[in-house]
Amino acid sequence: MLIAFASSDGVHVNEHFGWSKQFELYRVDANIAEHLKGLDSSKDDIEDEHEKLAYKIGTIKEADILYCAQIGPTASKMVLSAKIYPMRSAENERIDEAIKKVQELLLGNPPPWLLRIVHTSKDKEKETCQ
Repeated sequence: MLIAFASSDGVHVNEHFGWSKQFELYRVDANIAEHLKGLDSSKDDIEDEHEKLAYKIGTIKEADILYCAQIGPTASKMVLSAKIYPMRSAENERIDEAIKKVQELLLGNPPPWLLRIVHTSKDKEKETCQ
């Protein structure tokens, strides 16, 4: 599955979704985490809030999960409607620690929401490969 992290430094989940100028995209499974790329979301000349959120979502459209320090209710609903699961991290949590927690969930008894994401992510990858 692909996870986007809202980060100002590439190390910590420390940005509000709507204000983040950069996201780090990782491919994560139960055993491996691979940094794929940084996603630039620094375009800041969008005044309309809805358009700004749509732009941010477009930046992370590949992701299955979004980790951020904060996210508002409108943005959260928009992210969910784009089939991306929003997650709030602990304050200034390290990206590698957040990944480790996801991997522990995957190796144990994953909650239903995470199982859905894993299965949906595999379906997306199959469609992409065909």
